[in-house]
Amino acid sequence: MTGSHDGPGAGADPVPQTGAPTGAPVPPYAAREAAAELPDGPGYAGLATFCGRPWLETEAELLARRPDVAVVGAPFDIATTHRPGARFGPRALRALAYDPGTYHLDLGIEIFEWLDVVDAGDAHCPHGLTEASHANIRAKVNQVARNGIFPLIVGGDHSITWPAATAVAEAVGWGELGLLHFDAHADTADIIDGNLASHGTPMRRLIESGAVRGRNFVQVGLRGYWPPPDVFAWMRENGLRWHLMHEVWERGSRAVIADAIAEAVDGCKALYLSVDIDVLDPGFAPGTGTPEPGGMNPADLLRAVRQIALDTPLVAADIVEVSPPFDHADTTVNSAHRVAMEVFAALAHRRRTAAGGVPDLPGTAP
Repeated sequence: MTGSHDGPGAGADPVPQTGAPTGAPVPPYAAREAAAELPDGPGYAGLATFCGRPWLETEAELLARRPDVAVVGAPFDIATTHRPGARFGPRALRALAYDPGTYHLDLGIEIFEWLDVVDAGDAHCPHGLTEASHANIRAKVNQVARNGIFPLIVGGDHSITWPAATAVAEAVGWGELGLLHFDAHADTADIIDGNLASHGTPMRRLIESGAVRGRNFVQVGLRGYWPPPDVFAWMRENGLRWHLMHEVWERGSRAVIADAIAEAVDGCKALYLSVDIDVLDPGFAPGTGTPEPGGMNPADLLRAVRQIALDTPLVAADIVEVSPPFDHADTTVNSAHRVAMEVFAALAHRRRTAAGGVPDLPGTAP
């Protein structure tokens, strides 16, 4: 498994269709999408799958279709230290997100004509059983990643990144995976209240295991009052790099993201993106377990995610800490959903570019 532009079908030559301009690449999935294989009707009706995509829960089904991306739910939140509710995140992103269409205005692309995305269902997370839940998440994500399919994991609290990123590292090569992490908190504590698998410890577990090397672990958006100096000392000793929210404010998000990308992919062959929705200011994303004022705005986060998916060998991503019970008007759910859509759009754009296509931009008003 290599960059996001690779994998099943990524290099396939598009099949010309009658009426297509000579030499113009045809989206590989345009005919199938036009055939309306998915249920008609508004987004709030029918079976709640991610973006209304086909539900393929078993490995046999995935292998028969070989999609480009599979969405995996990780409904687990018993590792939280403050407000629970992230266990409801996967269902909320499937059922509550406002889903107006699939044409990305900035990239000028009909996403699902160029990218085959399916919903692979949830990892089984039995209540109260952290070890079993994490093992099931790891197995489910590995089932996707080892077959060259891009896993988009929806949590769940941030502890799920430990098993999920471990599964991806197993597929791409131990120590060959960089990790770019958006969060208000470092999540690099050693142990919290006796729990080694807390949502505040997953990044330390990944570094300690060797799944991710410290030099390829980069954080953006840290702020507030945690972690304490001894945790930052450990991070420094192990080569981790971070960009505080104050730096984002001083230098601007574009400059910081450019540096973070260069740091995360330096010397590794693949990248994992982890987005804790609390990287956003709680005024934009109140539905989360540990809200911290002073965060990013959605516009900057979405553009950052798009740039990362466009410019790096991204092979997997997760979106975590969406807690619907504390949300207001589904604003947090919608921001998290759009993070996923930016990943999809960028991957679709890369496929179109590789096929020789050009954006179909709406342009400006006359």
